[in-house]
Amino acid sequence: MAQALSFTIGALLNDTARRFPDHDALVYPDRNLRLSYAALDALTDRIAKGLLGLGLRKGDHVAIWATNVPEWVVLQFATAKIGAVLVTVNTSYKSSEVEYVLKQSDATTLFLVKGFKDTDYVSTLNAVVPELKTAVPGELHSAGLPSLRNLIFLGDDAPSGMFAYAELEALGAKVSDAALNAVTRALSDDEVINMQYTSGTTGFPKGVMLTHHNIINNGYNIGVCMGFSEKDRLCIPVPFFHCFGCVLGVLACVTHGAAMVPVETFNPEAVLRTIEAEKCTAVHGVPTMFIAELEHPEFKNYDLSSLRTGIMAGSPCPIEVMKRVIRDMHASEITIAYGQTESSPVITQTRTADPLELRVATVGRALPDVEVKIVDIETGAVLPPGKQGELCTRGYLVMKGYYKMPEETARAIDAEGWLHTGDLAVMDENGYCKITGRIKNMIIRGGENIYPREIEEFLYTHPKISDVQIYGVPDRKYGEQVMAAVKLKDGVRCSEAEIRDFCRERIANYKIPHYVRFVDEYPMTASGKIQKFKLRDMAIQELRLEEETRAQST
Repeated sequence: MAQALSFTIGALLNDTARRFPDHDALVYPDRNLRLSYAALDALTDRIAKGLLGLGLRKGDHVAIWATNVPEWVVLQFATAKIGAVLVTVNTSYKSSEVEYVLKQSDATTLFLVKGFKDTDYVSTLNAVVPELKTAVPGELHSAGLPSLRNLIFLGDDAPSGMFAYAELEALGAKVSDAALNAVTRALSDDEVINMQYTSGTTGFPKGVMLTHHNIINNGYNIGVCMGFSEKDRLCIPVPFFHCFGCVLGVLACVTHGAAMVPVETFNPEAVLRTIEAEKCTAVHGVPTMFIAELEHPEFKNYDLSSLRTGIMAGSPCPIEVMKRVIRDMHASEITIAYGQTESSPVITQTRTADPLELRVATVGRALPDVEVKIVDIETGAVLPPGKQGELCTRGYLVMKGYYKMPEETARAIDAEGWLHTGDLAVMDENGYCKITGRIKNMIIRGGENIYPREIEEFLYTHPKISDVQIYGVPDRKYGEQVMAAVKLKDGVRCSEAEIRDFCRERIANYKIPHYVRFVDEYPMTASGKIQKFKLRDMAIQELRLEEETRAQST
């Protein structure tokens, strides 16, 4: 058994800075920003003191709604140094989603950038929190979000009611090093430090509570599987608000002294340019990202010979894509990882020395110090190799639970500490797992987990909709697309465009149904349960998606 790391996240950065003070820690070539580990540690101390000066305390929930800007990484460590819980907010969220997360999480503080793609975060917040326009910074009193007090703007010219991020260092100058040290010394690695929202099949998003111990050890073991050392330089184009960015990216680097080289928002040429400019040895991405990089018209003009490894995860990897990443991107030791937010997040991963067949046909074997079993979905009995059942995991990686949802937590984690993933899998005699389906009806579109119930609940508020069923259909580019089977109320007319227009500005674009089909009835079981698999099969025939289905299964 490997020795578990018992650091808090703040102490981890401090230790890495002690061991590799002059090594690159955080590099943004487009911003001409280059911080050594010593400089990053010192900066996070100053921002941590600023948070204390703002009045934040251990256990406070601090949300961040931002792209992969440098402040994101700084705040990941600064909040951890004072024991504040970082609540990550999906950059694609719209008004109803961000309002729900801020309210359910009891967030006292929100850091935000101006916006992302077609969403202006500032105007969205002014609509959700109308009191903001007349509020004094730090003294917000919102009827809808009673816990929220502070909004801090990551950029120049802070809007009404918000602090500017630059003010934090000035606030921190009034807080002594001794005061910060007293706070950090009182922290424990088994305390919750990160909360990420993951949707559920039976309702709204749940706040997954992760501890220092959960995510540090997961990040460390992920790095071990990639053969990471202080010599590595990881290009991180996956978002920080996902565990993919902040654990497989940031913490995998910091636990090994490797350099973090983020891309602020995904752009295939920006990734290629960054790898070449910084001689990155590793790159992360979902399959659609790698495809976009490989198919970019300027691909051949970039020197990627420094690449060695990285992680492809988020959805099944087509074998031809994997071959091209190895051959054309020179990432001969690229790995595949599988997991979920509730497991911090990686459960299984291939190793750099695994043959290509295992790196394409499986999601690897359990990480060090992690137990995995496949159980019968009816009886719970452990199944032998080669038999399909539910994948369950146990160990340091299992979350503390869902925030303020004890019943949901009890359903996910059994009395013996096993996390039930809801995923169907087969394990071979060597422990390598193949994901074969989902007990839940989750849709994975381009690496984004989409839970039908959440979209259904939202569409039920449409005045013309009587009933709606959401399910996934195969798609060559994204893996799956969202489809809606809609029953209208008697005597009304509605178009597909009307349904999609209703969704825009209210839910994230990736959740908006790509296909809308109007139906008079649903296929049902004898007991009256709707059979979504039949809806899916019918849609595949009607839309002529049989070829996409075959492409997924080969």
